[in-house]
Amino acid sequence: MNFARLLILDDDLDICLTIKAIAERAGLTALIATDPESFFDHVVSWRPTHIALDLIMPEMDGVEVLSRLADLNCGASIIITSGIDYRVLDAARRSGHEHGLQVSGVLQKPFSPAQLRTLLHTDGPDAAKTQMRAGNAFKPDATSLAAALRDGQVQLVYQPKINCATGALTGFEALARWHHPVHGVTSPDRFIPLAEAHGLIDTLTLCVQEQALTWMQDGLFQEQAGFVMPVEMPLTVSVNISARTLEDRNFAESVMALCDRYSVSHEHIVFELTETSAMADPTSSLDLLTRLRMKGFQLSIDDFGTGFSSMKQLVRLPFSEIKVDKSFVLTALKSEESQAVVRSIIDLGRSLGLRTVAEGVEDQETLALLKELFCDQAQGFHIARPMPPADVRAWMADYAATLA
Repeated sequence: MNFARLLILDDDLDICLTIKAIAERAGLTALIATDPESFFDHVVSWRPTHIALDLIMPEMDGVEVLSRLADLNCGASIIITSGIDYRVLDAARRSGHEHGLQVSGVLQKPFSPAQLRTLLHTDGPDAAKTQMRAGNAFKPDATSLAAALRDGQVQLVYQPKINCATGALTGFEALARWHHPVHGVTSPDRFIPLAEAHGLIDTLTLCVQEQALTWMQDGLFQEQAGFVMPVEMPLTVSVNISARTLEDRNFAESVMALCDRYSVSHEHIVFELTETSAMADPTSSLDLLTRLRMKGFQLSIDDFGTGFSSMKQLVRLPFSEIKVDKSFVLTALKSEESQAVVRSIIDLGRSLGLRTVAEGVEDQETLALLKELFCDQAQGFHIARPMPPADVRAWMADYAATLA
């Protein structure tokens, strides 16, 4: 990690020196700032890969610092420290995430050198994260997005999902990435609203579906494909659909025609939609989603528990799967409140006969907790990062070795 640069902001010089010594023994280069002015000078001139930030300071508190870092489009991996109550620390972490920052974790003082080293080594920004943050500085417009769709710049990556109890592969989530030739990778939250606002969402949806079905057609989803690891059949691919897609009365016919063209059974497809999108036009949503379920497609409600009418939507619409939002999963081990929410959603899903999927699983301990809570499936960086289709077979072989 000799490329890694840690910038420390804490008004207590002794703590700064302690963190600096731990980081340097872990192979990082470290700089100290005891006041916000010098800290932000270093952020701009030194461009740290990691930041250790004290939450309680006299001149500018940590939440204000996080807001400023977001304004600077900071891509560093941020560790928040403080002796304050853990619930407040966790709230600050969520605030950082809401600002679009990469908060790798929180440390309650006093913390051990091992705890700090774990965050420095396991959650530092890799090339993909750095590239994604660079792409977020790009201000796309409808013309550039239309050109990207025409020129094949929007490509899918696939994140595996596994059975929590057995480790068997259960499927993948297809995630769109815009690979701009100049500005790098741009995340879907940057271009999907643009597509919806400028009449490009149907083109984008078709692009995603055709790529996913082409990949599925290559034999990966056939029982005779010769898997090197435990697999649950039918394997599924989850594809996100937007609120605007739910307004298309011809969507069911269109997607069935595509499945016929690529010889993919409907049972292999899971359409994911957020609670907000389902609420956009309740009547149209109910009609379309009911028809999709009648045709054998599966439906997942994403980001469950983050909206305002989750229970009503869950009962009203014909979902087959419920996804536990990663904001709760990421903090389930340290936050009693988050763990209670995760447990409640899993219990609710099981009582309604729905498959439960937890996203945001970043360590073995969280996966073990989900198994203990009888969650059905899990996805997250601990299992695998989203990968291009060409890398899936190699990942399967590597993952199979870990199960042996």
